[in-house]
Parts: sequence; structure tokens; C-alpha cells
Amino acid sequence: MFVRIIKSYRDVVAICDSELLGKIFEEGQFQLDVKEGFYKGEEMDDEEAQEIIERMSEEDATFNIVGKKAVSAAIKAGIITGEGIKTIQGIPFALVLV
Repeated sequence: MFVRIIKSYRDVVAICDSELLGKIFEEGQFQLDVKEGFYKGEEMDDEEAQEIIERMSEEDATFNIVGKKAVSAAIKAGIITGEGIKTIQGIPFALVLV
């Protein structure tokens, strides 16, 4: 998966499954655009991504998470639960403000 940390007043952590990068998903009036310019960061395995999620959650970051692997890493890191996950065209995603 790709993990990108965008430094700002409140850091933003963008995480997506590698195979979803550059794709657009639509369902009704909703659209999920997994833009390379936003999500493409360092490619990592599940364990590395989970460590970054845990560390960045302690630093008051926000998270944009797209894909089954990315959502699974966020669940394991304890920043989301099943109630915080939505889907568009079967693709799970979550937005988290810790």
C-alpha cells in the first residue's frame, strides 16, 4: 500500500491500497477519486503502515484511508472500527480526525 504524510498545520496521512491508485469509483452521487497526487507516497507493507498510523495518531494527524488492506491496517492500529468504514463500489474507505 502507499502511505503519504502531508505536512501542514495538522498533518494528513493518506493511505491507499497500491492497486487502487489512480482509479475513480462512483456510486450514485458519490465519487471516490484515488488521485496519485494525493495518495502516492512510500510503498509499504501492512506492518510498516500500521506503525506509521499508530505514531501519527499520537501526533494528532488526520487520515484518509482507501482500500481493504489500508482499512485493515487502520483497524489493527486502533484508529477506526467497523462503524467508521463506508464503501463506494465495494471499495472501503474511512476519514479520521483523531
